[in-house]
Amino acid sequence: MENNFKTGFVTLIGRPNVGKSTLMNQLIGQKIAITSSKPQTTRNRIMTVYTDDECQMIFLDTPGIHESKNKLGEYMTKVAKSTLDEVDVVLWLVEPSTFIGAGEKGIIEELKACKKPVILVINKIDTVDKENLSKFEDAYRSHMDFAKVVHTAALRRINIDEVMNAIKEFLPVGPPFYDEDTLTDQPERNIVAEIIREKALRLMKDEVPHGIAVTIERMREREDKELMDIEATIICERDSHKGIVIGKGGSMLKKIGSTARRDIEELVGMKVNLQLWVKVRKDWRDDKTQLKSFGYDVKNYK
Repeated sequence: MENNFKTGFVTLIGRPNVGKSTLMNQLIGQKIAITSSKPQTTRNRIMTVYTDDECQMIFLDTPGIHESKNKLGEYMTKVAKSTLDEVDVVLWLVEPSTFIGAGEKGIIEELKACKKPVILVINKIDTVDKENLSKFEDAYRSHMDFAKVVHTAALRRINIDEVMNAIKEFLPVGPPFYDEDTLTDQPERNIVAEIIREKALRLMKDEVPHGIAVTIERMREREDKELMDIEATIICERDSHKGIVIGKGGSMLKKIGSTARRDIEELVGMKVNLQLWVKVRKDWRDDKTQLKSFGYDVKNYK
């Protein structure tokens, strides 16, 4: 290993739906975090690792920082803010705009207090005229000094190398924390549950997805190593929501299962027999006990 090898932790923060999970997936070159067009898709901190001959970047993808409307929202905001004290570099993702709202100003105050190199990443530049990019950059620079500013369109992989080089510039010199084969700290069961939730988010267009969670009841390879049996439960908050998740004649549940199965088979490297059920846990997003049972324990993030 070279003496100038660099290793460090990098967090991605920002408002909901700015593209944090999409960017992280692109940076590591593999899909780990789920994505959708709906805000608040990411609920927990997800760690991924990128390693090459020169550096190791440990990414922490976080939920979008937003005004909390329930205990799940409070948990998500605490998760996002807690990473600022743990990392070497901060990526702040924003959309191309000259409007700096209250949410962005709140994030700016958090960033000023953390005393870490902050790279401003203006995402989704493919949606605006390039002539206006300097105006968007100036609007943010008027509120805070940044270690660097990078323009990208994560979904289309525009300037991904520039983002990587900007991060590498501010990483400290040191040996890797993880072996080169490590990609994420997420157990396979967690990734499977998130894949199922992602498909529900994408297929259902109303408010139901924000009120669902997914638990894996059983996940077992058969002896021939060619088929895996997975049983999962989709949790929702209302009896009426249960009907929507199931759909007429079970149509929606079948769509969720069939689209999720393809991604899960790619993940586990074998055919999958996926069985889905739907259960109601009323107002679980405001129940600390139920939140903890679904993996959202607020005590982990003060």
